Amino acid sequence: MEELDLILESVKQDMDAAVKHLDHAFQRIRAGRASTAMVQDVMVEYYGAPTPINQVANVSVPDAMTISIQPWDRTAINAIEKAIINSNLGFAPSNNGENIILNVPPLTEERRKELAKQAKIEAENTKVTVRNARQDGLKELKKLEGVSEDVVKGVEEEIQGFTDKYVKLCDEHLKTKEAEIMKV
Repeated sequence: MEELDLILESVKQDMDAAVKHLDHAFQRIRAGRASTAMVQDVMVEYYGAPTPINQVANVSVPDAMTISIQPWDRTAINAIEKAIINSNLGFAPSNNGENIILNVPPLTEERRKELAKQAKIEAENTKVTVRNARQDGLKELKKLEGVSEDVVKGVEEEIQGFTDKYVKLCDEHLKTKEAEIMKV
């Protein structure tokens, strides 16, 4: 029975991780408003080493359409500006010598549809990960010996219940993100 609990717990953890990854992926997809998450993956060449932007500067959102980046070391301002340009985020940084301002342009209808499609792809990939976790759990279940068929059937149904719950959760997250993206 302990082995069955371990299998169930492992499946649940994998599915939880998949949904957390989806949430993280959705944070990177901008929805018309400025967010620090938009630049969190930008790597700055700082003293010869690629460094996340949040480790070389204070990133803030003073208003809904602006991201402000204030480097802790003023000598890094050009490296940060270069990293933003090279990251293909579509922002034109303006530098006043002390900090960098990114103006977030409003999304066009075409860009909104493109972002909604990107969100849908992320959600589908997460559903595949959830289903793979189910398959892994079922494989582990079949490897067990000395367990009655009724118990195995019950655990299979429980794993399927987890799968249905997490797939539905992915759909709900997608619906929320699409509404956020399409909102003008």
